[in-house]
Amino acid sequence: QVQLVESGGGSVQAGGSLRLSCAASGNRLLRVCMGWFRQVPGKEREGVASINFQGGAATLADSVKGRFTVSRDFAKNMLSLEMTNLKPEDTAMYYCAADSGARGGYCPRLTSDFEYWGQGTQVTVSS
Repeated sequence: QVQLVESGGGSVQAGGSLRLSCAASGNRLLRVCMGWFRQVPGKEREGVASINFQGGAATLADSVKGRFTVSRDFAKNMLSLEMTNLKPEDTAMYYCAADSGARGGYCPRLTSDFEYWGQGTQVTVSS
C-alpha cells in the first residue's frame, strides 16, 4: 500500500555533508506524517526529524539542530534530510518512516510509532 525507497547513504569524513532522500508511493492519505530515524547496534531507535508532508511543519532532534535540515517536495512525493557538519556519532542506519496520522498523536513527532518503514540506508562518518 505504501512503499518508501531511500537513497543517498554513504561514507564521509567528519565535517562533511550528505543528503538522504526518501521516495514515497501509494495512497498519500496513508503517509501524511513522515520522519527520519536512526539506529546503531545495541541502541534504541532515535527520532532525528519529522515533517507533516502536507502542511510542512517540521521538527528536529536536539542532537542535530543547526546541522540537519528536513524538507519535502510535495509534487515529487519525496522526503529529504540534508546533513552538514557530520560527526562520528551520526554514524547509523537511517530509516524513512510514514503513517496516516489518523491513529492519534501529533505530527510532526519524533516517537517511533510509525506504521510504514523503509529498508534503511547506512551513513558512516569517519574521524
